[in-house]
Amino acid sequence: MSNRKFDFLLEKGIREEFDEVGSSLEFNAGDIIVEPNKYIKVIPLVLKGTIKVIRETNGGNELILYYIRSGESCAVSLSTSLMNKLSNIKAVAEENVELIAIPSSVSSKWYEIYSSWRMFVLKTMDNRYDEIINALDSVAFKKIDERLVDYLKSKSEALQSNILNITHQEIANELSTSREVISRLLKQLEQKGVLKLFRNKVEILSQV
Repeated sequence: MSNRKFDFLLEKGIREEFDEVGSSLEFNAGDIIVEPNKYIKVIPLVLKGTIKVIRETNGGNELILYYIRSGESCAVSLSTSLMNKLSNIKAVAEENVELIAIPSSVSSKWYEIYSSWRMFVLKTMDNRYDEIINALDSVAFKKIDERLVDYLKSKSEALQSNILNITHQEIANELSTSREVISRLLKQLEQKGVLKLFRNKVEILSQV
């Protein structure tokens, strides 16, 4: 693995341990990587692809908290494993993903021993904090049309693509609204020239 992806590997000692305990894993788009209400056994370090982290409600609604991209890890997985708590999130491969899995027990040990890993964990948590707050603010204070625009922008940036392979129903599920509402709002954005709609696909034509 390139040290440019994960700077903590530059610290003396941790690289050797990393090569010994790290496991290479691959997931297809749509695969569930972390399930709610279970202990997190490994920490994902993403090499390629994008993972979306979701909070599910008891009613089955979903709220996207943040995306994990190449060179990043999951803040909730890190904090939950350190506290030895059950997972309260679901992580799903947004596209095909390649990652290195570090056992949670090793991650906890590294946190005590290696300052570079400790800094990586703290930076990861700090970076995700703002994204989680923004997600909550969006639900609390924004109208559904504003949330849809934010959603499309965030997903496009995460995937680094202006073409989103997604259905109206999937968007509705992730925004906790109806398919009819999403279809109407997408049609309005298409009429404004912001995007173009296809079957199970949305192409963003201009800055949303």
